[in-house]
Amino acid sequence: MNYSVGQVAGFAGVTVRTLHHYDAIGLLVPSERSHAGHRRYSDADLDRLQQILFYRELGFPLEEVAALLDDPDADPRAHLRRQHELLTARIEKLRKMAAAVEHAMEARTMGIDLTPEERFEVFGDNDPEQYAEEVEQRWGDTDEYADSQRRTASYTKEDWKRIQAEAADWGERYGALMSADEPPTGEAAMTLAEEHRQHICTWFYECSYDIHRCLGEMYVSDERFKAFYDALRPGLAEHLRDAIVANAARHTA
Repeated sequence: MNYSVGQVAGFAGVTVRTLHHYDAIGLLVPSERSHAGHRRYSDADLDRLQQILFYRELGFPLEEVAALLDDPDADPRAHLRRQHELLTARIEKLRKMAAAVEHAMEARTMGIDLTPEERFEVFGDNDPEQYAEEVEQRWGDTDEYADSQRRTASYTKEDWKRIQAEAADWGERYGALMSADEPPTGEAAMTLAEEHRQHICTWFYECSYDIHRCLGEMYVSDERFKAFYDALRPGLAEHLRDAIVANAARHTA
C-alpha cells in the first residue's frame, strides 16, 4: 500500500505543509513518487511519521528527532521503550496533579480545611518570591523597576488572575506554534513575540525593543529563566529569544 500526502495528513492529523517541510529537511522523505511526481508514502513511512510525532509531542526539536531516528545502531523497539518511559513519566506527573485537584474538590465539598502542606505539595519547591531581592538589587535603580512597583502595588487578586491567564494562554499558543514547526523568524512567531512585549508594557513597565532584546538574551543565559520557558516546551527559550530579535529588527529597521 502507498498513500498520498493528503491521505497521510488526514491519518496523522498534521497539515500537508508540515509533511512537505519534513520532506524538504530530509526528516520524512516519501519512499515513492507517482508518474506525475506526487509524493507517495509507504507503511514504513507511516511508521517513521508515527515516531516523529511521538518525539515531537514529547518536545524534542526536529534536529534531535532526526538524529535519533537515523542512528544506524538504534533498535526501533528501543525508540518505543524510550517514548513509553517518557510518556509514562508525564502521565504520572499529570495523575498527581489530577489527584491533588480531586482531593481539593472533595475537601471543599465536605467542608474540610486542607493543611498548607496538602494544598501546595503538588507544586514542589517553586517559590515565586525567591528572586524578588535579586531583582531589586539588579534593577532597583531603573525607571522600569519603579514603574513596575508602582503599577503592581495596586493590582487586585482578579488582576493577577487575569495576568496569569493571559500568560498561560500565550504559552499554550507559543507551544502550538513550535509544534507546527514555525520558524522564530516567521510572521507567527514574531507576532507572539510582540504580544509578549505588549503584555509587559500593559501590566508592568514600558518595554522598549532594546529592553525586550535584553530580556530575550536573559531567558537563554540565565538557567532559571531558561528552565521556566523550556518547561512550557523544550527549546522555547531559544526560539522565543530569536523571535524577539527578529520582531525588534522589523520594528526598528
